[in-house]
Amino acid sequence: MNDLILVEPAKAHEAQVMAFREEMQRNGEGFYGCSGLDNTVTYDEWLDFEGRFARLGWSPSTTYLGIRISAGLLVGMIDLRHELSGFLLKYNGQIGYSVRPSERGKGYAAQMLALVLKEAENFGYKKVLVCCNKANVRSAKVIQKCGGVLENEVVHEFSPVGRSDIIQRYWVETC
Repeated sequence: MNDLILVEPAKAHEAQVMAFREEMQRNGEGFYGCSGLDNTVTYDEWLDFEGRFARLGWSPSTTYLGIRISAGLLVGMIDLRHELSGFLLKYNGQIGYSVRPSERGKGYAAQMLALVLKEAENFGYKKVLVCCNKANVRSAKVIQKCGGVLENEVVHEFSPVGRSDIIQRYWVETC
């Protein structure tokens, strides 16, 4: 069942985005594909992607909200990064995504990834790099379900002390 659409964030989404943020924080979750939502104070500050990204030296990207059509509910976020070099090329890839904890296990991550692959194709990308931590088996399955082919695994050089996080790097065709 595909009950999901991707929309670009607008002022009208403020309450839902901030509720998403609260749920992620309350559960101690990482904010993957959320364009720095965890590092901003206000919704308006978060909406200023281009200005904030330029100030921080981040790659330009397009952020989408995954909205469940039947309920009008924000279930997740996904980010399509438009430059692939350095850190992104080695560890993060061109696409990052998060599904709110209360909506996991319902297929939304795979739906969001499939939808953003169409957007990537519209931007002219023939394939994109999608990465995940090897320990995140559910994310690896999502990427594989959407056609991801494992290129290699790398040890994340910025892993917390005492850990050696392994990053899986998958290439996914857009067409």
